Amino acid sequence: MSQPDMAIRVLAFGIAKDILGATQITVKLPPNATVKMLRQTLLKRYPRLLDLRAIAIAVNNEYARDEQVLSPQDEVALIPPVSGG
Repeated sequence: MSQPDMAIRVLAFGIAKDILGATQITVKLPPNATVKMLRQTLLKRYPRLLDLRAIAIAVNNEYARDEQVLSPQDEVALIPPVSGG
């Protein structure tokens, strides 16, 4: 019997918040999903994210690598590119 999908809460900031249309969303992913799987799911659901030069994903207040495994308890945030001078 397969395990049920897990719900990952994703916080969005800056332009990412505008693209998602919310400050936070919930994404269903299979157990042991990685940051890369989350990124691919978000890009499919929100293709306008592709317009951003780069978008970082932070897990529990630290920048995450694509191979990092997620858990439902993680705090995940989308960090858009920052411009300024």
